[in-house]
Amino acid sequence: MSDPLKRLRCAVYTRVSTEEGLGQAYTSIDAQRDSGEAYIASRRSEGWIPVGDYYDDGGYSGGNLERPALRRLLDDIRAGKIDIVVTYKIDRLTRSLFDFAELFKTLEEHNVTFVAVTQHFNTTDAMGRMVLNIMLTFAQFERELTAERIRDKFIASKRKGLWMHGVPPLGYDVKERRLSINAEEAAVVRWVFQRFAEDRSLQKVAERARLANYRNKDWTSAEGRYTPGKALDKGAIHKILHNRTYLGHLKHRDTEFENTHPPIIDPALWEQTREILSVNAHTRANHSRANVIFLLKGLLFDQDGAAMSPWHTTKRSGQLYRYYLSKELLNRGKLAQSPLPRLPADELESIVVKQFRRIIQSPEMIQATLAAGRSHDTALDEAQVTVAMRNVDRIWDSLFPSEQQVIAQQLIEKITVAPERLEIRFHPLGIQLLADDLQRKAA
Repeated sequence: MSDPLKRLRCAVYTRVSTEEGLGQAYTSIDAQRDSGEAYIASRRSEGWIPVGDYYDDGGYSGGNLERPALRRLLDDIRAGKIDIVVTYKIDRLTRSLFDFAELFKTLEEHNVTFVAVTQHFNTTDAMGRMVLNIMLTFAQFERELTAERIRDKFIASKRKGLWMHGVPPLGYDVKERRLSINAEEAAVVRWVFQRFAEDRSLQKVAERARLANYRNKDWTSAEGRYTPGKALDKGAIHKILHNRTYLGHLKHRDTEFENTHPPIIDPALWEQTREILSVNAHTRANHSRANVIFLLKGLLFDQDGAAMSPWHTTKRSGQLYRYYLSKELLNRGKLAQSPLPRLPADELESIVVKQFRRIIQSPEMIQATLAAGRSHDTALDEAQVTVAMRNVDRIWDSLFPSEQQVIAQQLIEKITVAPERLEIRFHPLGIQLLADDLQRKAA
């Protein structure tokens, strides 16, 4: 017995550009729909059936996709209600190769085919798919050609000194599409460069900027939306110090055009800040190579869910001090309005270790660890693991800091720090990993 014929649900889409004549008894919309329905009837033996809905856009241009019936058609396609889209001509669906390529992506994603009745265009057969590929190739060619024209226009415009980036940097306004100096803001930019040249520290400059209430650029968009400038923090100051626009240059990728607008910073001061930044970068790299261990790195969060960052400093005596800082403190230093102070790493880590030592030694945790370990390894030495957990203080103190960090990362999922409390959330799989490690360390 042969398989039953698959039913293919067909939707007819119609469109006319003007509303003229839509009130007549028989319109162009009706003619297009009749033609589509007749074509569907001629393929009834192949399982084609019309859907019960009409998708008619009367008085809408084919130059864009903002049409109510087309949007409804696409929603029904995404909902899996349609298998084939039928139109009188391809231009009824769209007059843009770009838009056709985008529409066909949607059709292809949902296994929907497309038929143009009077142009013998049918993606259900090989000929139709070949024609489609040719059309999409031309669409891609046109898209790339347009991109090249836009790129060439950008380069030519920047070479002439025209501003093409929207919001100008602090220190400049846009007048007749060119950058002109905003005297009040330019004074702030010069202050940032000069202060950094003296203090040689982004953190100190950020603190001084906070005291002076220096802020980034206020901006009102073309639509009238006002965006107030934020306080200059370390990130904003770093961005200012690396912006070559202040030299009077405009960049397009790797190409730089000089003397396109009035400079704010002279080359000597710019080079001075380059030297300081390069030294600071080298110092930061050396600190990274020192590989200072932070037991709770990546586990610590403030009450708002923001990660707290490890930070360390070495005094002239050679004494190393480690801390955990909130994002606010890291960016703004002493002037930060953070509910959390700078947290000494030794003290905080000691509290956390004391807490999970107590939990590990509890009878409930020992039983849970043994159960998890047995499910993972039937040869688990339960007595050895029990002894190891009861003597966790001795084993923990014998581990290297990097080994302690590994166990902490396995056991703890998240630690939340608030002014009045400390919450530790353990990882669901941490018990099983802990059983493996303790048996290995106790062996």
